[in-house]
Amino acid sequence: MAVPQNDRPRHDDRVLDEGSVRDAFRSPRRLKTEVLAGLVVALALVPEAISFSIIAGVDPQVGLFASFTMAVTIAFVGGRPAMISAATGAIALVVAPLSREYGMDYLIAAVLLAGVLQIVLSLLGVAKLMRFIPRSVMVGFVNALAILIFTAQLPHLIEVPALVYPMVAAGLLIMVFLPKLTTAIPAPLVAIVLLTAATVIFALNVPNVGDEGELPSSLPSWVIPDVPFTMDTLSIIAPYALAMALVGLLESLMTAKLVDDITDSHSDKTREGWGQGVANIVTGIFGGMGGCAMIGQTMINVKVSGARTRISTFLAGVFLLILVVGLGDIVALIPMAALVAVMIMVSVGTLDWHSIAPKTLRRMPRSETLVMLATVAVTVATHNLAYGVIVGVVTAMVLFARRVAHLTEVVDVAHPDENTRIYKVRGELFFASSNDLIYQFDYVGDPENVIIDLSDSHIWDASTVATLDAVTTKYAAKGKNVEIVGLNAASAERHVRLSGQMGAEH
Repeated sequence: MAVPQNDRPRHDDRVLDEGSVRDAFRSPRRLKTEVLAGLVVALALVPEAISFSIIAGVDPQVGLFASFTMAVTIAFVGGRPAMISAATGAIALVVAPLSREYGMDYLIAAVLLAGVLQIVLSLLGVAKLMRFIPRSVMVGFVNALAILIFTAQLPHLIEVPALVYPMVAAGLLIMVFLPKLTTAIPAPLVAIVLLTAATVIFALNVPNVGDEGELPSSLPSWVIPDVPFTMDTLSIIAPYALAMALVGLLESLMTAKLVDDITDSHSDKTREGWGQGVANIVTGIFGGMGGCAMIGQTMINVKVSGARTRISTFLAGVFLLILVVGLGDIVALIPMAALVAVMIMVSVGTLDWHSIAPKTLRRMPRSETLVMLATVAVTVATHNLAYGVIVGVVTAMVLFARRVAHLTEVVDVAHPDENTRIYKVRGELFFASSNDLIYQFDYVGDPENVIIDLSDSHIWDASTVATLDAVTTKYAAKGKNVEIVGLNAASAERHVRLSGQMGAEH
């Protein structure tokens, strides 16, 4: 089913959204599916939330509480039912430098500001801008995220006990081969449980989660960031907050579109955008690190478990809190080798291997490959996904303009009589293609009357009108007349409105 261009839900979609929760409670089978889906997602969230906390340089409880508050809040305010939002690797990578340099209070302040920015951007219609992000930029975005997640694991593999390496290898083997036998339990969870059991039973001396920071033993509480409310503080947190807002919106809207396609339904992207902002504000209030939609956990919820309502999203957060608060002592025993293995598999699964296959690279236009590589290079170099996407989009725009500009040509098509010459202009006329237009006419050798036929072209901007004025002025200086014909309605309106107003005579 084609997705409508308008990002607002149709009336029947809104009815389905409001009624699906009630329908689930009326159907024991549907309710069971939603409850089990929420439990499976919560189990899968535990290792990733801890790993993302470590990437961000904060205590594990910060990521765990963020995942709880994000999931519960977005279940009520989000625009895409059944989508999972929590602490993510993308947000962790963005906030890690701020956390390391300025501390937790500045991180919380940045999360709160990011939530406000997401609400503002969403109400201004940022969701509609998703259509301007080329596929090559999205592929570069995903590949860069995979690389950054992998490189973030390297510190846990350097100068560590030798036992860490076989444990990481064992974890990877479990996650590769277990899904071939069963998918009833997430393979990452099985790997963590088995490696933790082996560590406890054989008293292995390897780094564990407890070494990284204290796990929560109580419910999250209100937090007011202890930072000076000054312009200096704003100048510190604003760049990180904006990056968080953009990255969070980008990942969330991409994930929402993916769920739309899987469920053959339409979601309110604007509501999802400002809902992410509200969820981040709530997360900041409770001392979380912020987050956004999670592609992996959402796929577990929607595609593997078959969830379709907000119930599964809400219960994923609730079950997560029960696990970490009630079973915190056990979670602290998880060896870091297990989490490293999980994150390596996440990075491997995130990378778009098809995009870098030699066969694909040979067939793909060089411009598309260049856009992807520019996105990856800038993202990896700056550790900022937003910068990478911005550079990728700009690169794509420049290459597109250059490619389209070369499709414009001026052809001498007819000589009705000795005093008349007809030129035909073919192609799209805008700043990049029209700049050379002025050099493609024979001002000295042409006869007294010149006709420029634009029936096979289109005027897109003021630069083209200025160029046509310059052409007319040059012919007039030689005592020759120019007639422009064949303009379509939009081009004619733009030409009439701007011609003679662009300073071409100078």
